Amino acid sequence: MSSIPEFAELLADTVQSAAHLEMRDAYFTNPRFEAWQDGRRVDWDDRGSWWRPYHQNIAEAVARGVHVRRVRIVSEPVTDYIAWEHYQTRANVEAGEEVRWLPRHRAWDLLVPGTDLWIFDGRLIRVHHFSGGGEWVGKELCDEPSTVSQHAAAYERIWERATPHHQYEVK
Repeated sequence: MSSIPEFAELLADTVQSAAHLEMRDAYFTNPRFEAWQDGRRVDWDDRGSWWRPYHQNIAEAVARGVHVRRVRIVSEPVTDYIAWEHYQTRANVEAGEEVRWLPRHRAWDLLVPGTDLWIFDGRLIRVHHFSGGGEWVGKELCDEPSTVSQHAAAYERIWERATPHHQYEVK
């Protein structure tokens, strides 16, 4: 595939499902994470202060019937970044995502993809590449049916084992 559409465009073209897999314990520097580290918390009653275009895109997809899921494979004890992500996940859930968590020690016997990704309608993968320090490096798409099928099957096994967000306790 020659050009890589932005996430919002891929999601807008999605009809049934969008599945996100995250496996890093920290990502690039984020001002909201830094604010959380400084003790500042989200005012969940002030939706305008935390609702982002990403959340709107998810909400619109869910409203038209797209099942949006996210599963995070995390090390325990979790990093500060993961603790913050757990706190911030309320925004994802309010947008309509179903989120689960899988401690890395419970994933040792699963075959997992080598990097973070999205799977759209079981037909297309958007792969995310990061540096060792968690900085965004790039993205690529894959629509090769065998590869997509293998990744989708791996995602389902991870999803089945993972704990729903409202039941997962940060350790």
